[in-house]
Amino acid sequence: MAKAGIVRRLGLGALAALCLAPALAQEFPSRPITIVVPFPPGGSAEALMRPIAERIRISTGQPVIIDSRPGGGGNVGAVFVKNAAPDGYTLFMGHNGTHGTNPALYVDLRYDPVKDFAPITTLMSFPSVLVVPTASPAKSLHELAALAKSKPGGLSYASQGVGSSGHLLGEMFRSLIGTPLVHVPYRGAAAATTDLMTGRVDMFFAAYLSVGAQVTAGNLRALAITSTKRSPTLPDVPTVAEAGFPTLEIETWFGIMAPAGTPAPVVRKLHQEFVAAAHTPELMQLVTSQAAEIVTRTPEEFSALILRDMERLGKAVREAGIRIE
Repeated sequence: MAKAGIVRRLGLGALAALCLAPALAQEFPSRPITIVVPFPPGGSAEALMRPIAERIRISTGQPVIIDSRPGGGGNVGAVFVKNAAPDGYTLFMGHNGTHGTNPALYVDLRYDPVKDFAPITTLMSFPSVLVVPTASPAKSLHELAALAKSKPGGLSYASQGVGSSGHLLGEMFRSLIGTPLVHVPYRGAAAATTDLMTGRVDMFFAAYLSVGAQVTAGNLRALAITSTKRSPTLPDVPTVAEAGFPTLEIETWFGIMAPAGTPAPVVRKLHQEFVAAAHTPELMQLVTSQAAEIVTRTPEEFSALILRDMERLGKAVREAGIRIE
């Protein structure tokens, strides 16, 4: 009798869970959702996230708040979301830095990219554009390499911060040309772009969204793009492969994730909302105009991407000898 009672109770529990799952999905969200963006306000990540947040607000009827929490290469925002309640109301806009590079970069990382988060979907992917001041004598990637070799201390390159895509690409370029380069890290792309235009630094690998307006205005010159094919937005700018540097490539992606332990029905609901918001014609046109691409994945596919990037980008960090104590 005791065993039968346990079985009945277990059966009732399983049945209750099955009944609860649809209810969770139907009731969620019932209050505002916060998306933590680990970059300073005004950057490319925030600019692309805002129209997605607006679409989700319209769809769900709940406010969606963008909360910028920069610092530590994204670690500050990641730790904040890791420690948030796993209820789907606090989300993280992770990227290939927080969930690819940082595990190899930081000695004391206070979060586990795999165990502490529930991936929802990637949103977009974009290459970097190598830009120089218009006053630079370099008109091509090979000319830039030759210019660096002609300078006693090499040239300087800006980055969005230590361990960022701009930093890794700069180190990869230094290794390929076999000459010293001086790394100048900034807190985000905006300040780096300003200093590049004034000639305080010599080059910068950045998202088109961060530097495109200045390229169009003639304040910066684009030498190459780190994609497999030319961008319709920059048809006259060669790919790094066309410019003779085929291995100079890092794909930058942004994605949405929740704290680990977030109920599966809530994750599925969020996946549905973010995928629908990302694939609206207006946003796809905006992203394409910024030399980027909408790329959504299932939570399982997103998890696999994180594991691949932790291995691939971790190798790049170790080979570059970059380490943050």
